[in-house]
Order: sequence, then structure tokens, then C-alpha cells
Amino acid sequence: MLSATVGSMRSHLYEADHEDFRASVRTFVEKEIAPFHAQWEKDSIVPRELWTAGGEQGFLGIDQDEQYGGGGVRDFRYQAVLAEEMARVGASGVGFGLHNDVVSPYLRDLATEEQKQRWVPGFCSGETITAIAMTEPGTGSDLQGITTTARRDGDGWVLNGSKTFITNGINADLVIVVARTNPDAPASKGTSLLVVERGMAGFERGRNLEKVGLKAQDTAELFFTDVRVPGENLLGTVDRGFLHLMENLPQERLSIAIGAVAAVETVLAQTVEYVTSRTAFGRPVGSFQNSRFVLAELQTEATVARVFVDECIRQLDAGTLTAVDAAQAKWWCSDLQNRVADRCLQLHGGYGYMDEYPVSKAWRDARVQSIYGGTNEIMKEIIGRSMGL
Repeated sequence: MLSATVGSMRSHLYEADHEDFRASVRTFVEKEIAPFHAQWEKDSIVPRELWTAGGEQGFLGIDQDEQYGGGGVRDFRYQAVLAEEMARVGASGVGFGLHNDVVSPYLRDLATEEQKQRWVPGFCSGETITAIAMTEPGTGSDLQGITTTARRDGDGWVLNGSKTFITNGINADLVIVVARTNPDAPASKGTSLLVVERGMAGFERGRNLEKVGLKAQDTAELFFTDVRVPGENLLGTVDRGFLHLMENLPQERLSIAIGAVAAVETVLAQTVEYVTSRTAFGRPVGSFQNSRFVLAELQTEATVARVFVDECIRQLDAGTLTAVDAAQAKWWCSDLQNRVADRCLQLHGGYGYMDEYPVSKAWRDARVQSIYGGTNEIMKEIIGRSMGL
């Protein structure tokens, strides 16, 4: 695989079962995704058929109980393998990561038995595509500033507000919406999670947003106008939604870091191949000292990042990953992804600016990594506060 250029330190993370899983994922990716992804980028969306195909292969709901159609495996290494294999072919539009890594823990740990029976089988089969709606037009990373509201109405809720930049927003059948349910309390004590389903009156989608990168990923605005959400669609505990978010954000941020490191490894391998074959002034570009030094620096940083991320994966599986370590992984690896993509594009010269070379797509796709999941400035704030600053 392309990412094998990074040193052997990472070999201690995965076992034989994970590598067998990797082989099946790679076959699926090369057959069902790689040949079509360029068209999906033009379409600005991935077809729903890919989701059901992924569900048939057992790639969705890996950590959900087998009785609901899930894999029954609480081992994040399998989800990391899936992310790495997507990155290997530049499949940045496929929203499996959001579905598996971000939404799945909410359903797994917070849903009631009745809710699991309703939602999880479709989640695992790919028939029910999911999203989570936190970000609002006026708040960005400031979850404390959420203005979407849900007021009690009988045994249910009436939801009003809007969200933006929602991954899987067009395709989603089930959206976990973060809303203020106690306007007199701070967000940390007055926010709840409500599950909005496709077809609910007053739930509308805006345009499929045009972006710098991640062109095949459907990213949408969502609008809620007097949406009547039944009481049985409350996820978790009322007014404790902010706590539920804080419990799950470390896994989301680690997921971003995993994708970032895998993307770094891939673009580095592609660039080494390019500078080895491309000549300038009668010599391979890679033979110039500047090229060797740049790639040596990037290779070293990639290896260091990989070792740290692998350790974070181990800690997540052990239940000991802290919010601070997840923030460090997210900001460092996404920042590294941007730097590596930029410097690798430079080594491609003018060809790096051409769409026919994958480095140009890697450069565009990298940019948002330091923004979503909480901006890197917010990550540094989390880390700084942990230091007593």
C-alpha cells in the first residue's frame, strides 16, 4: 500500500484480523469507489447505493450490537483501517466516517432499546444514512452559542432553528440535532439531543453547499420550522446534551487525526514516486538536495504523528483517551496534513496545480481539516486551559 513508506513503528497496532479486514475493505474501495469518485465529485454527492453496498459488506455499524445487524466489535482499529483505505484512494466524499465514528456512539450508548430497534438496523445496513447537526450560521465552533430551540409540547417537542455545514446533510435520513431545551439555563445545562427523521413536517434542506474541497461529500444547510419531534425521539437525557457532546467529541477528533495521517502518508508516497520519475536539468527531481531534505522532514513528521495517533487509538479502546490528547492529535495532524500537501504540491511544480494529479485534490481536501470538528484554535484553547493557563 502507498502508506507503507512510513516506518515500521506502526506495525504494532494492527493484528491479523485487522489486516484481513483491510484486505476486504481495499477490494471494496478499489471496485466500488475509486473508479467512480471523480464523477461523484462532479455530482457533489455519493449515491445511496454505495451505502447499502457498504452495509452488505459489514462496513457500517461495526461497533453496534449484532442483534441489530452490527459488527458487535468495540475495537476502533477496524474503523481506523476503513479511514486509512479511503484516504489511500482519495475517497474524501464518502461519509462512512461521520456515520461510524461520530454518530454511532450516540446511538450505541444513549439510545433506548426501542430507539435501537427502530434506528440501528437501518444504520448498519446503509438504508438509514445519518448526520449530526451542531454548527449554526452564527456560532461556528462555539457550541455554547447555539440558538436552535426546542420547546415542550405535550409529550414531544417543537423544534425551530437552522444548522449549516452538515456532512451527509442531503442524504441523511436521521439527523441528531443539538437544541436549547431550557432557555433560562446556560447551554451546558440546557441543551438536548433530538432525532429528526426524513419526512417530518417543517424539516427542510437547503442547497448542497459548494466547497473548496471534499467535492463529493454532500454538505448542507438544514432548516427546522415548527418541527414536531415526538418525545420518543429524545436521545439521552433532557438538558444534558452538552455533556453527551463532550463525551463523544474526543472520538470525533481522533477520527479526523486518523484521516489526516493517512492522507499525509498517501500524498508523501505519491510525491516520492513523482520526484523519482520526473527530471529537471537532466536529473530526477528527487535527486536534488532540496527535494531530499523536504521529503526527509515530512517523512519524519509523518512518522512521529503516526506513532502518537496509534497510541491515541489504543487509549480510546482502553477508555483512557482524554479530551486534551484528542485535541492535540486533531490540531497537530490536521495542520501537518495541510503543510505536507502544500509542500508536496510545490515539489510537483506546475503539474501540482493541475487536476489530473492527485496532489492538487489532496491539497484542496486538506484545508477543511483544521476547521471542522472544532477549529485548531479551539483545540489549542483546550490544551492551554489544561495547563492552567
